[in-house]
Amino acid sequence: MGTVIQLKNRINNSYFDLKSSVEEKLVLVEEKIKTKLNSEVSLVQKMTDYHIQTGGKRLRALLTLGSAKLCGYLKGGQDINLAACVELIHAATLLHDDVIDFSNFRRGKKTTNSIWGNQSSILVGDYLLSRCFEMMVENGNLEILKLLSSTSSIIAQGEVLQLQHKGEIDMLEETYLKIISTKTAALFSASTKVGAILANKKNKEKDALEFYGKNLGLTFQIADDTLDYNSEIKIFGKEVGNDFYEGKITLPIILLFQKTNSIEKQNLKNIFKKNKRTKNDLEFTLGLIFKYNIINECYKKAEHFINLASNSLSIFPISDEKKVLENLTTFSLERSF
Repeated sequence: MGTVIQLKNRINNSYFDLKSSVEEKLVLVEEKIKTKLNSEVSLVQKMTDYHIQTGGKRLRALLTLGSAKLCGYLKGGQDINLAACVELIHAATLLHDDVIDFSNFRRGKKTTNSIWGNQSSILVGDYLLSRCFEMMVENGNLEILKLLSSTSSIIAQGEVLQLQHKGEIDMLEETYLKIISTKTAALFSASTKVGAILANKKNKEKDALEFYGKNLGLTFQIADDTLDYNSEIKIFGKEVGNDFYEGKITLPIILLFQKTNSIEKQNLKNIFKKNKRTKNDLEFTLGLIFKYNIINECYKKAEHFINLASNSLSIFPISDEKKVLENLTTFSLERSF
């Protein structure tokens, strides 16, 4: 796929192609979410309105709509209902994440916990999940109910696993992949598999879309973690070093620790043992990342998952929907927002 510079210089419109291909349904997803989150409790209404207004790519909802379209789903609006479900699960995890990570900003705006406090944010996150499960029951498909409920359980376990290894600078790459497989990739794979289930496809198609979503999610998270240390890219709503200041051990740090000499290793250990890291600490770490060419190393790791995701769609006949999903694997790596 070439160097990082080539990756950045190529314009990839697959995200917008996917969005435009299901635009009418995405509008209905937004309406469904707003309707479902109506509450007579004023604080709940304020917080959910605020959280919705902070936006986001709605990528998981798009994946549900796109996979359903790929599989030829034409019956009613269950794809809209379930696209809203996966977005509510995602939104709930973000609310909980921000509390766990003591985050003050997300997508360039203040987090709900920084405005209304941790207790309210946790409870509203639970409220989003409960609304989601109401919608899943209304759907009436036991296979989908089992899939999305088990996915919620997997995500929660991933959060705990990440906490268990917090600050562990010598973390195994295998452990990191397990964390992001549960925290991120699980919901991606559920989002894509839902489309095949709705269309009553055979297990072969269901498994293919599940595998596609998982590897797309892994690519997406590796790219996100790498962007945190890539000072050459300006990210909308994301400052370089967010993960670093929060003390998160992600792939760039894991690969860096493997390559550094004993003195550098000790310096990195000391930095991540701190309760708070400074700008000088970040500059030192970025210098080592540049020295050992870690950014390119991370992208090479991600390319492996890109290829797995793209190849998994080979069982589907050629179509515009298939092409968009294939191209989306590249967007997940090249994106700058």
